[in-house]
Amino acid sequence: MIPVGGPRVAGRFDGRRVLLTGAASGIGRATAVRLVAEGATVHAVDRDELGLAVTAEQCTGPGRITTATCDVTSEPDVIATVAGAAARSGGLDALVNVAGIHRTTPIETLRVDDLHLLFEVNLVGTALMCREAVGHLARGGAIVNVASSAAAHGNPYMSAYSASKGAVLAFSLSLAAELVGRGIRVVPVSPGTVATPLTAAVTPGDLDFGYFARIRSLLGEATPEQVAGVIAFAASDDASYLTGAELRVDGGSHT
Repeated sequence: MIPVGGPRVAGRFDGRRVLLTGAASGIGRATAVRLVAEGATVHAVDRDELGLAVTAEQCTGPGRITTATCDVTSEPDVIATVAGAAARSGGLDALVNVAGIHRTTPIETLRVDDLHLLFEVNLVGTALMCREAVGHLARGGAIVNVASSAAAHGNPYMSAYSASKGAVLAFSLSLAAELVGRGIRVVPVSPGTVATPLTAAVTPGDLDFGYFARIRSLLGEATPEQVAGVIAFAASDDASYLTGAELRVDGGSHT
């Protein structure tokens, strides 16, 4: 049976060392499972220690996984986590930033604290991880940052979230231009609606979510495994000529 998200490519990540954030659930967990199955050594981090343990249990294959707790909004945490991962494996071949949070808030009730938290986790966390990891990535290395289709398309009640993911997209494209001369690729991956605990926690309340029903792809919600397949491609040598280009994984809902 072909796994959901496409067939795994045996040995594609043999000998590759990957640092992965947001690995305790959803897209991050599916990415860890995929990369280990393809031979990678995955250094999986998240704030959720119990979730990381479940992820590690689900990883099988020729690769291996190590886990560590890390708050990507904490500069000391990020510095120590990246240095530790690079030291354990003698460097890094890829950084995959999946860690992120979601908020659905009408503009009238948008709180400054929500804005700060969205940008701290989604943008600052991504930027800090990139800053610390880039010195450990040799030529041929890759950075994959998970943005969102909301970065480029308007969605009601998601102005703050969309802005934070738009910042991740812009950051990634500019970083790609900065690192191209060093042979390090940067690829933003932008999922649409994905069936994860993050999106399941969003409840309509008294909000009209009819707009989202109208734009939902005929393919339905993506699975985390389908997005993980795209992330694995972007981080692999199969994408060696791909940098500074957004990969939209939205089932054509915004075409």
